[in-house]
Amino acid sequence: MNIEYAIVVKNKTRLESLIERFNTKAQAKFYIERLGGSFEDYELEHEIFHASLNALQTGLSKVIKYKIVDRAYLPSFIFSEKNIIVVIGQDGLVANTAKYSRGIPIVAVNPDQTRYDGALLPFNIKNFMAGVEAVIAGKFNANLMRFAEARLNDGQRLLAFNDLFIGASSHVSARYKISFGQDLEEHSSSGLIVSTAAGSTGWISSIFNMAYGIVNEFSEDLEPMKPDISNNELLFAVREPFKSMRTQIGITAGVVKQTQQLSIESLMPVNGIIFSDGIEADFLNFNSGSVATIGIAQETANLVLR
Repeated sequence: MNIEYAIVVKNKTRLESLIERFNTKAQAKFYIERLGGSFEDYELEHEIFHASLNALQTGLSKVIKYKIVDRAYLPSFIFSEKNIIVVIGQDGLVANTAKYSRGIPIVAVNPDQTRYDGALLPFNIKNFMAGVEAVIAGKFNANLMRFAEARLNDGQRLLAFNDLFIGASSHVSARYKISFGQDLEEHSSSGLIVSTAAGSTGWISSIFNMAYGIVNEFSEDLEPMKPDISNNELLFAVREPFKSMRTQIGITAGVVKQTQQLSIESLMPVNGIIFSDGIEADFLNFNSGSVATIGIAQETANLVLR
């Protein structure tokens, strides 16, 4: 492979976001401590991240040129086949980056293993260069991760690496018709989460945790469950479905296989929305007349393995 540049994708630390909000570090510290919070954790997180980022830059500079791109600029950044992508940050940053990666290999680096679970971060600051050098040499192993897609009847389309949210943009009930298999229902709920295999440890897992906690309160010896789907499947769950004279609760969860599709017709005159991977700014309007077909996309993300 003819790799010319490494594109390092990072995000602001919480401390940097606070300083943007309050103009100075001193003002940010005053605000947090006045409310009884600990500012030290923000500082420690920031210091560890930037120490890791500096070490990453030092390692890359010995073998390849690199550029740093902030997460905010991902939607407008055009990756080239002559790039390798190096993500340093939390798992969510991998998901955000993957949508724009065009199948280019991604080396995902956990900057702080005491803080981040790293389900999507197989490398750390000590071993990531092995992944980078393997990609440069064209001799690397990777997981080809499938995306979910929402396709509207007007031709608009949205990809998701982890998950899609379909519902209302505010904390009101979403109204829609849902069709899956041979079943069709009208729903009033807090919306749907549709998860890929990559996203099974993310948002969808919190729904499993909630269900387990509620049922376990009234049952004994119930074992916690975790989402378990393959790379060619999607898992959907309806949040807080409400049963009434007009709305049903028969379709609350299901596995969408490669040959299947989930169809959602909006009954919301305003504020209907579909967004992906927790980024509400990356959305499709989903109001009355819109029909979303949810399925597995053809695109894949190329996550380099250790």
